[in-house]
Amino acid sequence: MKIEKRWIISFIVISIVCITGAFWPAVNSTDYILSEFGTTEQIVPADVAWMLTSCCLVLIMTPGLSFFYGGMVGKKNVISTMLQSFICLGVVTLLWVVLGFSLAFGEPIGIHSGGNFYSFVGNPTTFAFMDYVGVLPHKQLANTVPFMLFALFQMKFAVIAPAIITGSFAERVRFISYLLFICLFTIFIYAPLCHAVWYPTGILGTYFGVKDFAGGTVVHMSAGFAALAGVLVLGKRKNSRHIPTNIPFVLLGTGMLWFGWFGFNAGSALAANGVAAMAFATTTTASAAAMLTWVFYDRINGRKVSALGACIGAVVGLVSITPAAGFVSVPESMFFGFSAALVSNMVVNANFLKKIDDTLDVFACHGVGGIMGMILTAIFAHGDKASLLHGGWMVFAHHMMALVLVSIFTFFGAYLLFKLTNVIIPMRVSEESEYIGLDLSQHDETLEPKIKTAN
Repeated sequence: MKIEKRWIISFIVISIVCITGAFWPAVNSTDYILSEFGTTEQIVPADVAWMLTSCCLVLIMTPGLSFFYGGMVGKKNVISTMLQSFICLGVVTLLWVVLGFSLAFGEPIGIHSGGNFYSFVGNPTTFAFMDYVGVLPHKQLANTVPFMLFALFQMKFAVIAPAIITGSFAERVRFISYLLFICLFTIFIYAPLCHAVWYPTGILGTYFGVKDFAGGTVVHMSAGFAALAGVLVLGKRKNSRHIPTNIPFVLLGTGMLWFGWFGFNAGSALAANGVAAMAFATTTTASAAAMLTWVFYDRINGRKVSALGACIGAVVGLVSITPAAGFVSVPESMFFGFSAALVSNMVVNANFLKKIDDTLDVFACHGVGGIMGMILTAIFAHGDKASLLHGGWMVFAHHMMALVLVSIFTFFGAYLLFKLTNVIIPMRVSEESEYIGLDLSQHDETLEPKIKTAN
């Protein structure tokens, strides 16, 4: 079999990265600016235990997402769809270590305005290959746990963001081009947005006052709008109708996502405290409310109650509460799930979305769910000048301006990256490959055992 140059280049890149790691000079936080770090005495063992647990919980979400998506696609594309999510655990992990964490949380790069400093992205050399990321706590970012633990927790968020996008262009994307795209997305979309929202001087958090407790804006809106851009670039499938292969897979994936989401949201308190407990509670009540709202709304619109609908509703609820999990009460979280489920359900069944062929309704669920979460957070979030109800209309207006800016940045940024990827490596598989399915054409694997013919 002839080996294409793109695979040789890919192997060379991973070889360079790993060999560089062998010779990279070992440094730790004690060699860095000591004023940035606390001491080991400031580490709280309970916080460390909870954050280690949360890291594991968030990690399990990516395999959960692969089951969630894998059960929804046609029989010829289950393995390829699941692998597209699963492979992010490898690609984004190494990218985060080498470059991504620095872009998201490195020395801020930005502008001075009105006596304040607003940053857009981190210096890519600050924590390259995890330089200076050691066992000491960072005073600004995580002051009771080792900085390494904070970096690993954030890594799991970075891993799942591009994995979410895959559901939109399932059954028609070339695997090698997809790998290139997720690298570009992480570097140019996810990391800068992460910095702008969560870094202490990030422009969305400081100037616009954006509240995003656990990633509704950073993860779900970015993935949702990128998914919409990807659908428009790749176009519709030749056969856009399919029967979900394995509904039990979807149920299993939903359970894994719900389970992992407790680490996603409650872990974002970065401590074992009351905020984490409240985020834990609001997470499950929002999801429960959204699940029931989805299935009952389906029924009154003449659609039968389905396991698939219940699962999608539950996930939409989880998405919607993510930006507000630690900022709102349990009763308010129920309204988050209820509202997001209604709007997402309407969008899922809207004709315009069916025409562009978002395979697994990623934009309708994650994009719209993230938008609803951001809007509702801007209305209900508790705290001084945190929202409309606790700060007035100007606070809400700043949130809405930020919502528009994030939507424009993530959609058009992703659209350009898809176009660039398509120029370097065509993203759409051939018509023949699409017909026989990506499991066989891309990976030479199938759900059914291959039949060997006798010689």
